Amino acid sequence: MAAYLIRRLLVSALILLGVSFITFVLLYVLPADPVRQIAGRSATAETVENIRRELGLDRPFLIQYGRYLAGLVQGDLGRSYLQKTEVAELIASRLPATLLLMLGAIAAELALGLTLGIVAALKRGTMLDQTLMMTSFVTVSAPQFVVGLLLLYVFAVKLGWFPIGGYGSFAHLVLPALTLGILGSGWYSRMMRSSMIEVLRADYVRTARAKGLGRARVVLGHALPNAILPIIAMIGIDIGIFMGGIVVVESVFGWPGIGQLAWQAIQRVDIPIIMGVTLVSAFAIVLGNLLADLVAPLIDPRIKLK
Repeated sequence: MAAYLIRRLLVSALILLGVSFITFVLLYVLPADPVRQIAGRSATAETVENIRRELGLDRPFLIQYGRYLAGLVQGDLGRSYLQKTEVAELIASRLPATLLLMLGAIAAELALGLTLGIVAALKRGTMLDQTLMMTSFVTVSAPQFVVGLLLLYVFAVKLGWFPIGGYGSFAHLVLPALTLGILGSGWYSRMMRSSMIEVLRADYVRTARAKGLGRARVVLGHALPNAILPIIAMIGIDIGIFMGGIVVVESVFGWPGIGQLAWQAIQRVDIPIIMGVTLVSAFAIVLGNLLADLVAPLIDPRIKLK
């Protein structure tokens, strides 16, 4: 286990290094000039150059990247060009909202997706199975803003059950989490159906049925723990996606998460914030996948980490 963790941590560090390098290169060759955003349109050429020199943006690429890496090793994500605040502080201030939305969204998509997938697998080949799979295809294909606005119109405007937007209470969380849950449930239901069908054909499931165990006990006690393994890997990926922020959903519901912070930074070409959010998202994906790999042996002892 120790050797596995060390190897995974080394690989994770290389992945994060690669992500930082690629992102830095893309931002370096970006046509938009962050200095112009800071100085304003009426600034003189001399003012622009002074700001560029002050920020160190007049130096060669490798020197700029080296300075960024040196700060990153010390836990310094840089300082926002426009907000004049440490990027780490800006991201930390948005983390509670992002984590809350992430947990709510994952809970919603699991509740919807696993239920639909299990029912579809048990009713394989029937009209119900086809209807559920068609529904899952629709939810996967639906644009985020359409689902979000539709839920807002029905449950906030017409019925008045939930607030139109904002952040601060459980009621504010329901609609954005449900939006993401509906969109993500399609993937989970299709994956769960395929995995469950395969497991239901296994010898140990047939043996359990032959022993006279009830259907619910066979499905929940024997089939589900093995069929759910691919789902755990998907959750690990979703952690990173949600940590990076779902810009459209956050914009529709006025949710003050990392996604909104990243979108504002992109509009203003605030490179330190863009880099910071990208690295936090990459770190979340790496961490989520590592946690998924560590949890898998707890569910299925046959899996060995080497």
